[in-house]
Amino acid sequence: MEKVYFHVDLDAFFASVEQLDHPEYRGKPVIIGAVPGHRGVVAACSYEARAFGVRSAMPISFAVRRCPSAIYLPVRMGRYQEMSRRVMSLFDSYSPEVIQISIDEASLDMTGTQRLLGAPRATGFRLKEQVRSECGLTVSVGIAPNRYLAKLASEVDKPDGLFEVLAGSEIAFIDRLPLCSLWGLGKKTLARLAELGIDTTRGLRETPLETLQAMVGTAGGDYLHKVARGIDPGIYSQERRTHSISNEVTFEEDLREIDQLRTTILELSHQVMFRIKAEGVRPKTVTVKIRYGDFSTTTAQATLGRPITTIDELNLHALELFTARWNGGAVRLLGVGVSLAEGEAEPLQSELFEDSSERQRRIEQAVFEIQVQGKPVVKASLLGRKTRHPSEPS
Repeated sequence: MEKVYFHVDLDAFFASVEQLDHPEYRGKPVIIGAVPGHRGVVAACSYEARAFGVRSAMPISFAVRRCPSAIYLPVRMGRYQEMSRRVMSLFDSYSPEVIQISIDEASLDMTGTQRLLGAPRATGFRLKEQVRSECGLTVSVGIAPNRYLAKLASEVDKPDGLFEVLAGSEIAFIDRLPLCSLWGLGKKTLARLAELGIDTTRGLRETPLETLQAMVGTAGGDYLHKVARGIDPGIYSQERRTHSISNEVTFEEDLREIDQLRTTILELSHQVMFRIKAEGVRPKTVTVKIRYGDFSTTTAQATLGRPITTIDELNLHALELFTARWNGGAVRLLGVGVSLAEGEAEPLQSELFEDSSERQRRIEQAVFEIQVQGKPVVKASLLGRKTRHPSEPS
């Protein structure tokens, strides 16, 4: 049976939600993130703003110079999470295996669904129309024989696009893409490839594996060797979305400063705990993912004796796992997540006497309810830092 995967990507998600809630913003450049005049970065922006050269993670001062007439808005993470859950819930009727990659992306295993749903391309258009009619948002869909190619395909006709890579056409599809479009190749990797005169996907594919490994390490060379051939290097976990909750961030430049890494873990713990409370689950297993500059990746996991109920608990255990596993090298990607065993979605049994952890849990629950209303609330230790998100909403 031929494998079929969908990669579904919400178009300019944060900005699209703002334009949905405020029709007067439609067709106008919308920039979300720091307030002009203050330090900070662009968290997301509409396609109208991108036409001026504005991009995610750009300093807000640069964005103001490029597009002074834009509508500048604060991040309303609670509202974006709410809309994300609405969209993601639709996918369960299309696939028995849905992996939520980030707040605005999901990978669907559509293998064997043709008899029930029809041809993949027709199903993709039907999914797009359902998201539009029920949620008021547009998505781009990539269809391919593996998850990696499906992700690349979702970028081809953005926004509101659909592109299918048929089995047998993987190499032809890869060769039509510029080298920088291969997901996972950062600026440093591209610069190193350029030093060898490799500036096309075909040139990368024709480079011997041994040469690539000598240049970027064993793991990095293996990664490049596979993606140049349209082979999925295993970019996503195989756990179902309903069995895990995680957030991760890829740094623009590899990072090894311990204080910055610790603060990033706190930020990720904050984001993951928001989703834990939104889904009403009680996980006991914590996972930390570390990817180094040479693409080598390691994970650490621990199962606790009681459910995790506060940001501080999650952050503490994530830090312990990170400290035990980090080898001191420069970090390219950092992730924090929790895994759910059967029954861990049940309500937590109350204790007779309230301890400090329970008081903290109740405080955070109140904060969560405020955030759902779209009012920004963050830990004091994160104030003044630029907001990181698991991926640039596209």
